[in-house]
Amino acid sequence: MRYVIPLLLALACIPLLSPPDYFIHLGVTVLLTAVAGTGWAMMGRYGLVSFGHGAFLGIGAYTMALLWNMAGLSPWIGIPVAVGLAALVGVMLGYPCFRLKVVGHYFALVTLAAGEIVRILITALREHTGGSLGMTPDRVPADQAFLAMQFDKAGFWWLALLAWAGGLLAWWLLDRSMASKALAAISEDEEAAASIGIRVTREKLRVTVISTALAALAGALTAQYRMYLNPESLAGLGISLQIVFGAIAGGMYAPLGPTVGAIITIGLEEGLRIAFGTEFTGGAPLIYGILLVLFMIYLPRGIVGIVERKRRSAAAPLGLPVAAK
Repeated sequence: MRYVIPLLLALACIPLLSPPDYFIHLGVTVLLTAVAGTGWAMMGRYGLVSFGHGAFLGIGAYTMALLWNMAGLSPWIGIPVAVGLAALVGVMLGYPCFRLKVVGHYFALVTLAAGEIVRILITALREHTGGSLGMTPDRVPADQAFLAMQFDKAGFWWLALLAWAGGLLAWWLLDRSMASKALAAISEDEEAAASIGIRVTREKLRVTVISTALAALAGALTAQYRMYLNPESLAGLGISLQIVFGAIAGGMYAPLGPTVGAIITIGLEEGLRIAFGTEFTGGAPLIYGILLVLFMIYLPRGIVGIVERKRRSAAAPLGLPVAAK
């Protein structure tokens, strides 16, 4: 984490250098993907593997957009409402699972089903959401752009950077709380953790709320940045798989791991688009799936985890202290 503040300051200065819009676009996309991945990893590293996080992106995105289009509620207010709703849905999903001790691949299957339910609901409510054709937030004149959160790419760079920093701050605070120790104990042996007084359900719900809130924040900001919402790209299995792959490939046990994973996923997506155009539509999720299996078998701690291990191995024979992550 000691590298985060200098990195944050350096990234904040990038729009001042007037880089090409395409570079800014990629940066915003990576940052928002990293926010969702960071949220997922906060659950995943404690054994709570979700394959339905796309649902929370969709809830965040569509709640914010519908409040704006139908009630005229500014995204500055709509996004916190959307984040709160997603966290509530996360609690409603998680509470019965945690009370009934639904764990491991059973929990993963429950989240997968929940994700599909949300996608189907969004598609079915086509009168309000546009169904599979998607919807667009209402545009406003330039003098109302701030109220409507309709910025240029540079403006969204700073907004995405702020959200990314918020995700890392949440990770840092969780790591330094007793909750992280409780969750680590729960992931090792739930029965033993409960026997020493750890409130298992409460601790799992705590991290679920944080995780789903970050996913909803990423979804709402992504929708506002694109000015277009589609159930497949914001709530489908493909986006859930992208989040999981990014977090695992980058390293879900390190705070910057999901960010590294986001760079990989967006780079892969853009590379396929440039190389094949529309001829390979849907190819990215296929490759994510294949690479996810390979990473889980051969690099379960991800790229950042490998770098950390090599750094520690190099320092150990010399008796050098190794800085904390």
